[in-house]
Amino acid sequence: MLLVALAGALLGAAAMAGAARWGQGTAALSDDAVKAYLARKPQVLIEAAEAYRARGTAKAVGAARPAITRTFGNAWAGNPRGDVTIVQYFDYNCGYCRRNLATIDQLIAADPKVRIVFRELPILSRESYAAAQLSLVAAQRGRFHQFHQAVYAAGPISDASLDEGLRAAGISPADARAAARDPAIEAEIGRNLAMGDKLGLRGTPSWVVGEEVISSALTLDQLRELVATARAAKRG
Repeated sequence: MLLVALAGALLGAAAMAGAARWGQGTAALSDDAVKAYLARKPQVLIEAAEAYRARGTAKAVGAARPAITRTFGNAWAGNPRGDVTIVQYFDYNCGYCRRNLATIDQLIAADPKVRIVFRELPILSRESYAAAQLSLVAAQRGRFHQFHQAVYAAGPISDASLDEGLRAAGISPADARAAARDPAIEAEIGRNLAMGDKLGLRGTPSWVVGEEVISSALTLDQLRELVATARAAKRG
């Protein structure tokens, strides 16, 4: 399907170029003509691929939006009735995710209409998975933010830093580790990993804002621009 779509885009671009040069009377373009056009304008192939991927991503986000924006416990921030929801997929061993903590706080302070949903995507290490489990235990108990902030503040994750995060959240480490075996927690992580594959997430942090999917750390200005675009799209 991708090759067909790209071929259509390329032939369309080449045909328009030919029409502009020769007028309305155009014949079918030969393979050599397409190759010659691409040799002159290789960026067309990249642009066609990006456009095709964007259409597929927008369709995937639209179909999965209820699942993507659903919260697990209190793993969310901002306005519960916000007009734009930002979903962040994160890993506790991700330094870029740690840096974006302050950016998210700044956005919430600057824009009282946004809602942030935090989704676990433990892909960087074995410790990441254990951290995700314990984070979801904290979220179930309404203590997500205390755990989240404390674990990131402690640096690279370890059993000791996770226990520190649990204590900061007022949760017994032994109790939390037993609760982490809850099938609901395993199911939540499994859904997030499957959705990451479906959306083509390439790492953490990854974001879903409106129909946009971005796998990168973002600045405050970049987040505000994405929010503005999502709002404009909702207004039509």
